[in-house]
Amino acid sequence: MGFLWSILVGFVIGVIAKFVHPGRDNMGFLVTTLVGVGGSVVANFIGQLVGWYQPGENAGLIASVIGAVILLVIYGKLRSRPA
Repeated sequence: MGFLWSILVGFVIGVIAKFVHPGRDNMGFLVTTLVGVGGSVVANFIGQLVGWYQPGENAGLIASVIGAVILLVIYGKLRSRPA
């Protein structure tokens, strides 16, 4: 059940990040979910580095959305790079 909950929360975080991030992001369900879950992981990692979160503690919603927006910016830069 925890795995399904992570997917659902990751999707919600990814959708919120897409609304916050300026520009048009043509991504499907899978990439949106991966960006949301990745944003949570990035926020948790950075939060532990600076001392906001203790080991075993999860990042909050706002931090996860900010992490997902960071990943969207990186994703946009990589996609727009000419081959």
